[in-house]
Amino acid sequence: MNLLLFLAGLVALVAGASLLVRGASALALSFGVSPLVVGLTIVAFGTSSPEVAVSVGAALDGKTDIAVGNVVGSNIFNVLFILGVSALIVPLLVHVQLIRQEVPIMIGASLLLLALGFDGGLSRLNAAVLFGLLVVYTVFLILQSRRQTKQAAAALTAELPERMSWDRHWAAQVGLVVAGLVLLVLGSDWLVTAAIAFAKSLGVSDLIIGLTIVAAGTSMPEVATSITAAIKGERDIAVGNVVGSNTFNILGCLGLAGLVAPGGLPLAPSLLTFDIWVMLAVALACLPVFFTGREIARWEGAVFVGYYVAYVTYLILAAQQHDALPLFSLVMLLFVVPLTVVTLIALMIRRQR
Repeated sequence: MNLLLFLAGLVALVAGASLLVRGASALALSFGVSPLVVGLTIVAFGTSSPEVAVSVGAALDGKTDIAVGNVVGSNIFNVLFILGVSALIVPLLVHVQLIRQEVPIMIGASLLLLALGFDGGLSRLNAAVLFGLLVVYTVFLILQSRRQTKQAAAALTAELPERMSWDRHWAAQVGLVVAGLVLLVLGSDWLVTAAIAFAKSLGVSDLIIGLTIVAAGTSMPEVATSITAAIKGERDIAVGNVVGSNTFNILGCLGLAGLVAPGGLPLAPSLLTFDIWVMLAVALACLPVFFTGREIARWEGAVFVGYYVAYVTYLILAAQQHDALPLFSLVMLLFVVPLTVVTLIALMIRRQR
């Protein structure tokens, strides 16, 4: 039964992502709004709705490790796995606005989470601050997009004749977006339910489930949406979806979860000493990767996916207190990470020249 639920969830996610990308890109064309802004708002917030549902529900049930682990794990998964796989399919061009504005905002949100939770948890006041910043960020994006509408409208409207007539009207486009979101939420719920059942049968802790199974499951809408957008050539939506989702996860998911949790959200020591730092490092890594040629090349996508595999391997080895953990950590810290940093620095210097 769980296997059937898992497969049904995957089918719903793929179908929902296809509808959402089509509807969102059509809306962007109709209203003269850049696809990047649509990816950062409608698509990013919509595909993050499973994270909101899971984190808020877990907080209400007192499973705060799943609530927080879901967000931290999803952000790591979004950048390393989703952008990595999308770039392996087709190199992703990076809009200059992402480099100058959106990635720094994502990094700032990660730093703010670390600062607010440094005393061991997020109070309701901390959560209110996070959610308030999400409102400010969204309003800012909308106002900014209105200023850019006139410049974008002429270029975007030229693409309208290529589309089928039935989805040119805004009502049909909104219908596609809503239908896509419904399928994404349902598919994510089915997938996570089945995945948690599998993990529980193996005796895995709530925090590890939140960081891995639940995080990957609730990020499946982002997986399907970004990969579908990349294949269809909507590469602004593919990248903007991930960056926007990460910002929304921290400000929106943790903000709402912290507001509804009776005593706020306590943060496990391992989150503060390792996982949140990994999330911050992943966010910081976007700047040099995006900056080198303003694209995510296939080899950079492969590096991202490789690092995600290494991160999950570390979590599994640490959970089992495996004898190979010290050697694995030593190789990553003394060889793999320094080699990656040196390569990125060399590429940035070459790009500057």
